[in-house]
Amino acid sequence: MLPVIAVIGSGTMGEALMKGLLRQSLIDPHNLIASDPWEERLEVLAERYHIRTTPQNAPAVQEADIVFLSVKPQVIGRVLAELRGHVRPDALVFSIAAGVPIKTIRQGLEAESIIRAMPNTPAQIGQGITVWTATAAVTDMQRAHALTILKALGEEVFVDDEHYLDMATALSGTGPAYVYLFMEAMVDAGVHLGFSRRIAEKLVFQTVIGSANFASQSELHLAALRNQVTSPGGTTAEAMYHLDKGGFRTVLSRAIWAAYVRSAQLGSGKEDDR
Repeated sequence: MLPVIAVIGSGTMGEALMKGLLRQSLIDPHNLIASDPWEERLEVLAERYHIRTTPQNAPAVQEADIVFLSVKPQVIGRVLAELRGHVRPDALVFSIAAGVPIKTIRQGLEAESIIRAMPNTPAQIGQGITVWTATAAVTDMQRAHALTILKALGEEVFVDDEHYLDMATALSGTGPAYVYLFMEAMVDAGVHLGFSRRIAEKLVFQTVIGSANFASQSELHLAALRNQVTSPGGTTAEAMYHLDKGGFRTVLSRAIWAAYVRSAQLGSGKEDDR
């Protein structure tokens, strides 16, 4: 069983963590402490999961063995200031704040045992993917606890350099949004063809799920799998021609690069002119 965990920021990903751990009986509900400024949100979580809650961050971490930072990068400075001096010296700080480097957390909390991770939203159903790294001060026991947490969210990939975290933010962290937009466009196209939206959604959802599962289990390159569907002069070839002509690959690549740059901006504290 996991020790006491304080979840600072109990939004979508904070709840995904708590739900995953409780679903697999990896922690006693009494050992989960959630903090959030929105008290109505805390009431919902307390009723739903029977955990402890508090609207203040500092009291939440005072007895915590693991401090899970699940807040937006724009407020990380204020949150670290509130927690400074309250986090136990032997506690593990586990951050999923997008773009926020370990250096910022170390300086803000005067902590050394830090894990920085980038999960994605399918973690809510235990099917996410998380890229993570750890400081040298993280003990074997803390690393084992981290792996337990990560596996409750889905798959995990460890990297030894945190610069990969900004890349992961742009690719897998933001990735579900690209997939949803693509699916939305396919559904709308299906409705335009004449399907009801209900049928179009069913066709698209299962096509995406089945294609992803098939690709993950196949030993073939993605291009080879695509070629299997693309007969010369056929319907798929015609569709691929128009996707390439419209710059589908280029636009997607540029979008992912822009997300990567934005992640780095958030981490450095620099803002653009938007």
